[in-house]
Amino acid sequence: MRNDSELLDHILNHIDNATTDMGDEEWNEPVEHYNSQIRFDAERRLMRRLPIPFCPVAALPGPGSYVARNSAGVPIVVVRDLDGTVRAFRNACRHRGMQLADGAGCTKIFRCNYHGWAYRLDGQLEYVPHEHGFPELDKASSGLVPVHSVDVQGGLVFVTQDEPVGLGALESLPTLLSDDQVIFQTEEKVDDINWKLTAEGTLEGYHIKPTHPESFFPYGYDNLNVVEMQGPNSRVCYPFRRIEKLRDAPRDNLSLDRMVTLVNRIFPVTSVTRLAQHYGLSFAEPESPTRTRYFNYRMTLPTADGGAPSEEALARAKKDVAFLSDTGDREDAKVVSDIQAAIGSGANTHYRFGRFESAIGHLHKNLALYLARLDNAEAEVIKLVN
Repeated sequence: MRNDSELLDHILNHIDNATTDMGDEEWNEPVEHYNSQIRFDAERRLMRRLPIPFCPVAALPGPGSYVARNSAGVPIVVVRDLDGTVRAFRNACRHRGMQLADGAGCTKIFRCNYHGWAYRLDGQLEYVPHEHGFPELDKASSGLVPVHSVDVQGGLVFVTQDEPVGLGALESLPTLLSDDQVIFQTEEKVDDINWKLTAEGTLEGYHIKPTHPESFFPYGYDNLNVVEMQGPNSRVCYPFRRIEKLRDAPRDNLSLDRMVTLVNRIFPVTSVTRLAQHYGLSFAEPESPTRTRYFNYRMTLPTADGGAPSEEALARAKKDVAFLSDTGDREDAKVVSDIQAAIGSGANTHYRFGRFESAIGHLHKNLALYLARLDNAEAEVIKLVN
């Protein structure tokens, strides 16, 4: 991945020659992959067998901090225990399966609201009301059920629910977030679209001029991007016009802060975007072939001294969010909604992604490769059972 100095020179070369990064080939994706229940079910099974980003580490600032939500259709709770270790459990009481936590918060113990069974932050079953009614209960083996593994990398918490079929995003993950960044806004929303449509809209600048003529285009370029692959992940750079002010800037310790937007697609369902005045994180939870729930976080930019962001920086970040919400986000939402509505029209059997859209082809290619791994792994299990 290019550093800021190398990225600047690459962008300026594109500006001077009216070019952009291009992939080696086009990609054709079957339209049925956006509304097929069979394909959707396979994607969710895959997501249970890969490291999937669950939340930013900043959402777990201290002991007892937790985030609870569904991941690939399974209720999961992630918590920082008293020793500071980040743990993840299946969010179900071992008595009758009641979910123990919802949303985000901080607690000293997880207590079931159905019958009062209580669990420590490390998952150990701590208390059972009227315990004499369960004479055969072994509390030591009746704690919360952990997921296969938890990884904390790049400022994100990754959850792998079941035996993995590969490293997924962890194959080549850049450092994305720093310790001094602060979450200043969270949002949960549901859209009636396939999750891949939103991902595709963030991974190419070919649409910037026609889709965002008065919002993004006046500040950026028409079809000018730098696209970099990192294992199954990718990074797409969208430069602002003001970057030309840096033509003669010294290249030592150069920073492109506020000169570019950087979109990191963390395979397969997460994006981490560095914008002009803040970071946007989006964790997609596919609920059906045509319905997706999004868990979005807005975070401040890293500070130069590693300290807390100033009130002025926070105000700029909030203004940045307001601008995006009122303009580009609405425009993108209209596009993906219209595409979803037309999927059943029969007009297309495949969607064609050109060489300008190589990051999208990269996402689909790796999704297909990992789905093939999943098929092989499931076939092996069937052989063993039979």
